[in-house]
Amino acid sequence: MVAVVLIVAGLAASVQSRPATTLVLATTTSTRDTGLLDYLDPLFAAETGIQVQYVAVGTGLALDMAARGDADVAMVHAPSLEEAFMAQGHGLCRSAVMYNRFLIVGPASDPAGVGGLRNATLAFQKIRQTDSTFISRGDNSGTNVKEKAIWGQVGYTPSPANDSWYLETGQGMGATLTVASEKRAYTLTDDGTYYALQSSLDLQILVAGDPFLFNQYHIIVVSPSQHANVKVDAALEYAHWLVSPRGQALIGGYEIGGHRLFTPNYDPTDPGVC
Repeated sequence: MVAVVLIVAGLAASVQSRPATTLVLATTTSTRDTGLLDYLDPLFAAETGIQVQYVAVGTGLALDMAARGDADVAMVHAPSLEEAFMAQGHGLCRSAVMYNRFLIVGPASDPAGVGGLRNATLAFQKIRQTDSTFISRGDNSGTNVKEKAIWGQVGYTPSPANDSWYLETGQGMGATLTVASEKRAYTLTDDGTYYALQSSLDLQILVAGDPFLFNQYHIIVVSPSQHANVKVDAALEYAHWLVSPRGQALIGGYEIGGHRLFTPNYDPTDPGVC
């Protein structure tokens, strides 16, 4: 009997010590700073037994990480960078998951007089013309890519070396918002991160509603044909869960302060979806 008890105890210990499946997600700082991943991933783990270990950086760095095979799946929001990633064969499949919108936020004093505008290009023009302090992420993130696109429409490329009013943090969205708040400056942000941190910021929403400020997020499963170490089955299960009715409902129901931070928008008819 003692022997049987010891054998059973040994088997139980073995099962408990056996590592659960863990996948690595390369993602953006907005999915972290909004708290979305800390909300979704434990639910996914409870339902599937798959743990998600995420690394939150700018979209450019997230895709670089995935292109090296250092991540199994990526959740990012810079379509031009994503399309290049897919064209290079690094991605197995890519699905729209959700969207939010970019905003231009700044101090209540609004020295550039952009408050109430619905045209981001005009707002950036006025910020430049008045030499009003602007804080850029400067990190090749999805937000930084969008910011550069707006400056492209202005026809000007600011830089810290040439423009004393233009500063770069090289940091994520939450940290950049904090710097903008401290310096009473303007910045471009996704609305989800702004709403998540709004109570700690001395910043107002000044420009919103420009269709160009649409902000789409995709989930990309890294291709095992280029990276044999990728846990493709677990990555596909995660991608499928996020775009399932269950995942989409959870995303749509995630709110802070009465604000829905992301809107689910999976479309199974899109080509190349997971």
